[in-house]
Amino acid sequence: MDPTPTSTSAAATGPPHAKPRGLFGWPRRLYDWTLSWADTRWGPAALAGLAFSESVFFPIPPDPLLMALALGKPRRSFHFALIATVSSVLGGICGYALGYWLWQSLEGFFFQYVPGFTRESFLFVQEKYQQNALLAIFAAAFTPIPYKVFTIASGVFQVGLPVLLAGSALGRGLRFFAVAGLLRWLGPRAKQFIDRNFNILTVSFFVLLILGFWAIRHLF
Repeated sequence: MDPTPTSTSAAATGPPHAKPRGLFGWPRRLYDWTLSWADTRWGPAALAGLAFSESVFFPIPPDPLLMALALGKPRRSFHFALIATVSSVLGGICGYALGYWLWQSLEGFFFQYVPGFTRESFLFVQEKYQQNALLAIFAAAFTPIPYKVFTIASGVFQVGLPVLLAGSALGRGLRFFAVAGLLRWLGPRAKQFIDRNFNILTVSFFVLLILGFWAIRHLF
């Protein structure tokens, strides 16, 4: 059953806009639908599930849902950031376990079907882990570089679990709390800015996502 927004999310949403169409229709509808969950009990659970799965296999990061929840309830922005951080780190531990114990059985599936996983990217990650594993994990957790490649590779190359936890907590925490803090500070202005510049922001988001996959495959 779809959620029914209460006064808080309605205030955050602002005046109604025309029904989105064309190239940006489905991202706009997805954004509006996601925002409508901000005042329901399922929003934080969805955020937790998305943040967890993105650390293992899912290609879409949890930032858009975090933003939607923070826009719906600005005073709980840091609470949502904490949920995203903890869930993402737990997902990283799951990825580590898959790499440590099950990689020989799963590597064919990941290389063939999961975006970001290539043999070249694993060779890159192995090289970076030999140089500075903590810095490499932090960079992947904080930037659009596919974090899940690093969590699973941590198990494959037997990086110490405390190193993964430290780099992940620091990188993911800074990233998600920065997003939450900005939205908390801007408040309704953030919603107005997103509404005015939604198409540009959508393109920018997908460009950053694609660049992350491209970088892990070609640059390093």
